[in-house]
Amino acid sequence: MLTVSVVLVFFVVSLLFMQFLKLQWMRRRFPPGPTPYPFFGNLLQMNFHIHHDILKKMAKMYGNVFTLWVSNIPIVVLQGFQAVKGGLTVHAEDVAGRPTSNIIHILNHGNGIMFSNGHLWKQQRRFGLAVMRKMGVGKKDQERQLQEEACHLVEYLKKTNGKPLDPSMPVMRAVANVICSVIFGHRFSEDDENFLHLIQSADNIGAFINSISFFICETFPWFAHHFLASFKQFASNIKFLNTLFTKELESRKEKGKPDENQDFIDYYLDEIDKTKGDSHATYDEENLIQSVFDLFLAGTETTATTLRWALLYMVVYPDIQEKVQKELDAVLGCSHLICYEDRKKLPYTNAVIHEIQRYSNIVLVALPRQTVKDTELLGFPIPKNTIILSNIDSVLSDPGKWETPDQFNPGHFLDKDGNFVNREAFLPFSIGHRVCMGELLARMELFIVFSTLLQAFTFTLPEGVKEVNTKLVFGSTMKPPPYQLCAIPR
Repeated sequence: MLTVSVVLVFFVVSLLFMQFLKLQWMRRRFPPGPTPYPFFGNLLQMNFHIHHDILKKMAKMYGNVFTLWVSNIPIVVLQGFQAVKGGLTVHAEDVAGRPTSNIIHILNHGNGIMFSNGHLWKQQRRFGLAVMRKMGVGKKDQERQLQEEACHLVEYLKKTNGKPLDPSMPVMRAVANVICSVIFGHRFSEDDENFLHLIQSADNIGAFINSISFFICETFPWFAHHFLASFKQFASNIKFLNTLFTKELESRKEKGKPDENQDFIDYYLDEIDKTKGDSHATYDEENLIQSVFDLFLAGTETTATTLRWALLYMVVYPDIQEKVQKELDAVLGCSHLICYEDRKKLPYTNAVIHEIQRYSNIVLVALPRQTVKDTELLGFPIPKNTIILSNIDSVLSDPGKWETPDQFNPGHFLDKDGNFVNREAFLPFSIGHRVCMGELLARMELFIVFSTLLQAFTFTLPEGVKEVNTKLVFGSTMKPPPYQLCAIPR
């Protein structure tokens, strides 16, 4: 019996040693990085989180292009503005892929826009951008939709009569209704159970992808599928979203084709009809459902979280809130319906919104890319199918690009005469071929909703509250801690 145990231990140790040697041989092909270990790679050193603080420490040790290992999978990390910009734009086509994995396959089955690849991705993204333009993103039609949603939010806050409230859910409902109007052509009522479940499911999915459970699922899929409760919840949330979107599609088909396309689903169904018989076309109902899924996921959480930070910063920095309100009053007055074009007359307000995005930095690390061929990144040869991570936090807080990177300072976006200036290191929507498809919609939404709220209210801490916590909560996006404020009508 003892001999069997000794042989077994020897076998396991030998296996681990061989795996260790294999990893050391493989890492010679990649940029430098910490020593990976069998099964875990660098996950133990990272505490099972790809966190911006860990990436910052690694960059100090290994440079602005370094390699981390998740199990036996190499991930090349780009740190700082020059590395991110150069890595994603010099050979942009080479790094335009998305990685495939167990969880990503469950999420999209290779369909849609966010995590698809090759011809399918190019066609779906090109179509999505074209539809956004046709539907008026950046034009008056879309602007009216945003103004309407901002007004709904104002009316909701007025009913609180200045009493303390947590703004998270009303803000999330407003933002979710914007993207629902784009996709479905209608908004939901505030108390619609499906709508609330939709919002919660999307939030849960994002939180799972940024959790330890994600790494457990990727490393030990059989165990996760059978025993991990968080994975079962993740799968259930995906099923709910897909079921709801499918019902919306079936309802649309029953009504028949409208005389004129009104929303994303209308345009997509029209494209399916137009391209029947085209062997190169990728338009079908599976891709439609997944594209709707991707648009909703990408179009709610990020903008809503940014607005939550915006309101928190106005409470923390009341002097900045006052300056914004003075500019709004002086330039537009108290009853002007705010439009996106107004940003050109409101340099300070525009600067504050940009600084909110920079300082809150809600997406610390951009969605992963993957090389589609052997290429070179900043002097390092990178093999095909290598995962690339861009640390957006390191760009938005790069001390070489921002005068006071660790301070909330709207002056980052103003010249000496108080005019608004764009900054090349302002990349909250990423850069290159996978830059956020909804960037213009998000910019419009942030400006119109934020300005409308500050035109209508002064936001303060509840009576007796002297301080508020601004330390980020790690999740699907980097959220503020739960907080309450008072919306005092002006």
